[in-house]
Amino acid sequence: MNPSTTPPPRRAEYERRTRETEIVAALDLEPVDPRIRIDTGIGMLDHMLASLATHAGWSLQLDARGDLHVDDHHVAEDCGIVLARLLDQALGDRSGIQRFGWAMVPLDEALSRVAVDLVARPSATVELGLATPMLGALSAQNATHLLETIALTAPFTLHVRVLEGRNDHHRLESAFKSLALAMRQAVTPTDGETSTKGTLR
Repeated sequence: MNPSTTPPPRRAEYERRTRETEIVAALDLEPVDPRIRIDTGIGMLDHMLASLATHAGWSLQLDARGDLHVDDHHVAEDCGIVLARLLDQALGDRSGIQRFGWAMVPLDEALSRVAVDLVARPSATVELGLATPMLGALSAQNATHLLETIALTAPFTLHVRVLEGRNDHHRLESAFKSLALAMRQAVTPTDGETSTKGTLR
């Protein structure tokens, strides 16, 4: 292949340092040997981000430290901001991708539906239907806020709805796995035109 036509590697690194959090992260959308290492200090958040990366087929390293003595809000929100920045950088001008992705994923009695459009228009509709206020050290409202933050910051269009489920852990995990499969489809390279405008930007 002519070097001038070789697509750039779809990788990104990003650091965010504020008075509330310090986060260092790296993302590879097409790893030869996927590696995942997540450490946020919030076990459930680690689990969800690892599930997302695993089923999307990504390599993701993310180390976060923050003011967990206050609550989980700043760490969860800033992890969403960092992941959004990584996605935006790794996708470049977003040309040559499928753009749309959707999935329905069951996890035991839970079932979730997710659809994404990676055009750079911020929109997020997230309905998790969580009954308990906390899932481990991650609050239900910050689980929703995390997903909204990723979509609105990257930006892209996101629809998440958990359709069934009695167990909140299952409901949330099925949502993240659905998002993973939808993203895996949407970032897939294509030679076809995916916008009548000629740009996803």
